[in-house]
Amino acid sequence: MTLTTEADHVFDSAAELFALLSTPVRLRLISALCNQEKNVSELLQEIDTTQPNLSQHLGTLYRAGILGRRREGTQVFYRVVSERAASLCRAVCTQVALEMDGQAQLPEHERLLPALRRR
Repeated sequence: MTLTTEADHVFDSAAELFALLSTPVRLRLISALCNQEKNVSELLQEIDTTQPNLSQHLGTLYRAGILGRRREGTQVFYRVVSERAASLCRAVCTQVALEMDGQAQLPEHERLLPALRRR
C-alpha cells in the first residue's frame, strides 16, 4: 500500500490539465477566444474541424471550467474564464513557435520542443 502525498496530488492535477490542453483543436479554441467571445459559427470559420467535433471540444473545456458560455436567442457564445489556463497556453505556444522559427537561442537542455520536432 502506498501513501498518497500532497506532491502526488499536485502532479496528478497538473497532468490532468496538460491532458485537457493536449489537443490542437482545444489550443486553437483557447487562442481564438482569448480576446473576445465568439459563437460556434464564428469559431468554425477560424478552426478547420466539423461542427460536432468543435462542440465536443467546447463542451470539454466548458465542463473543465476553462470556458464559459452564454445563450443569446439560438446562439451560444463562448469565452475564456480561466485566464491562468489561457496564459499557460500562450506561454507554451509562444515558446514553441520561437524555437520552431529558430529565434530562441537557448541551450539544448533549456528548450521545450523535443529535438525531433524542431527539424
